[in-house]
Amino acid sequence: MAPPLVLHHGDRERLTDLARRPSVPSGLAKRARMLLLAAEGMPNAQIARELGVSRPTVIGWRDRYARGGIRALEDEPRSGRPPRIDEADIVVASLASDGRPPPRLGATQWSARLLAAELGISFASVARVWRRWGIRPARIETFRFGTVPELEPAIHDVVGLYLGPPDNAVVVSVAEVFQVRTAHRATSARRRLPEWRTRGHRRHGAATLLAALEAARSGPPTEARQPGHREFLRFLTGAIGTHRGVELHVVVDGHRLARHPEVRRWLARPENHRVMMHATPAGCPWLTLVQIFFGILAEQGMRLGVSRSGAALSAAIGAFTHDYNNRLQPFTWIKNTTQLPG
Repeated sequence: MAPPLVLHHGDRERLTDLARRPSVPSGLAKRARMLLLAAEGMPNAQIARELGVSRPTVIGWRDRYARGGIRALEDEPRSGRPPRIDEADIVVASLASDGRPPPRLGATQWSARLLAAELGISFASVARVWRRWGIRPARIETFRFGTVPELEPAIHDVVGLYLGPPDNAVVVSVAEVFQVRTAHRATSARRRLPEWRTRGHRRHGAATLLAALEAARSGPPTEARQPGHREFLRFLTGAIGTHRGVELHVVVDGHRLARHPEVRRWLARPENHRVMMHATPAGCPWLTLVQIFFGILAEQGMRLGVSRSGAALSAAIGAFTHDYNNRLQPFTWIKNTTQLPG
């Protein structure tokens, strides 16, 4: 069995970058994985089976790396005019160290001009290689670590209420949105041509919404005003008065009002024990069906509207909601709990 491959100083990180980046050519990424597995002591035959290549191929790339380092991983020159620019060098330099330039340059990310100056080649050459391999150092993809314990059971609880509410029970979804505004832009209408708008704008009017709907009927009674715990208690009192003798399940989007001491005392009363609160997990506001209505309101009722005061904005929201209630259709949940992202 061949001994483990000895990597040159700093090459392990560069090979790891090449092996895991989706924008790296598949052949180059596979060769990088070969060397990493060889450095871990995996036998050549097992590496060949793991990567779907022949054992002589693994031995050949190990030998080429031993002779020429990472630069030897590029393809051999083919017939025709040889390229003037070593694309492998550009790819490796672009992706090494998580795509960050050396500290001595004082930059947080590569630009095509900066990398070209560092490599002593033209800016156009770097830009062409980046376009060919889909390399975009300035692009950042975000992710989030869940902070709520037992996230999946919480999602199943909420979605399960929508899809299969308990017998003799009503499910109501509640949400609030702060600082709803409309933007005023100067416009110019032209016949048979798109409307012109200024890029700058002034914001007029602000309102805070408290809205709720029954999951089965999608009838959103919306309050375009500053909701406090009294408004929330008024809503709960009205809901239990409307739905007597049944359990009332209230889905809230981390609702701050649901944690108010007055609301907690109200829920603790014996006559209100049939009211059960269900909070959506942090970062999952889309589980509250009212958020769907807020999106419809923003797109259809406010995107092109202009309100110069809070009262005018509240009146516009009320008018849209009144008309929407006359033509609404229940929202349909098209995925079950096993198909939802965690």
